[in-house]
Amino acid sequence: MEQPSIIFRTVCPDRPGLVSQLTSWISDYGGNIKHSDHHTDQEAGLFLSRIEWDRKNLLINKSEIYEQFKKIAIDINGKFNINYSDEIPNVGIFVSKQNHCLIDLLWRVRNGELKMNVPLIISNHPDLENIARDFNAKFFFIDTSNCSKLSVEKQILSLLKDFDVELVVLAKYMQILSDSFLDNFSSIINIHHSFLPAFKGAQPYHRAWKRGVKLIGATAHYVTQDLDEGPIIEQCTVNVSHRDEVDDLIRKGRDIERIALARAVRLHLNHQIFVYDSKTAVFD
Repeated sequence: MEQPSIIFRTVCPDRPGLVSQLTSWISDYGGNIKHSDHHTDQEAGLFLSRIEWDRKNLLINKSEIYEQFKKIAIDINGKFNINYSDEIPNVGIFVSKQNHCLIDLLWRVRNGELKMNVPLIISNHPDLENIARDFNAKFFFIDTSNCSKLSVEKQILSLLKDFDVELVVLAKYMQILSDSFLDNFSSIINIHHSFLPAFKGAQPYHRAWKRGVKLIGATAHYVTQDLDEGPIIEQCTVNVSHRDEVDDLIRKGRDIERIALARAVRLHLNHQIFVYDSKTAVFD
């Protein structure tokens, strides 16, 4: 039986010999390295490493691997994560009225492009329930206009727990999550309809059009308590011209929003992202 590959991600203070120490242990354990990426942030003095390896047809003892690698992490004063290529997490998608990012993500899941389950879709509007039904996801409409924010977020957190959700994707969810919510659930990716840090907030395409910009963008980032300032995962751009009206910018923007969000989610699922010092290193 073919075994899944094992993904080590490590962040530690930089010093000579780290790559050798990590790869030698894998070799001694009977592993075969498939991908190996390393980066030194000289300003921060940090070494970042992502190694994907397998044992071919040898059995994998996850507990043993964890305990052995924990000893290495202690020795190098590092933080680490271990993941496996056959993991398929439950992902919740939050939406409002716009459907382009939702449909794109669900299509990619059905097509096998994104290795995740989508057991639930949460919305503050009822408009997209049919789409959820078409893709066999539970749809939960929570009326934010008639409930307090505290009550709404309590319902949402309960649903995330009930469906064992590991990641939330804000696919044009036009609500701001409170600091309290983020204290309880922080693994969230958002798509913002501008090339951050430019044109933060609402109606960025309208403001970009008024400024006569020649390039617009979309930014996928992790959500933090600082609005629109979370660590950036992926950004995409498209050219615009003086002939484009606001509607043209919005249409082009939707195209790149879909692409940026899908790329960010895929990178997260593939464990290719390091978050540190309020920024990311993406091993693509």
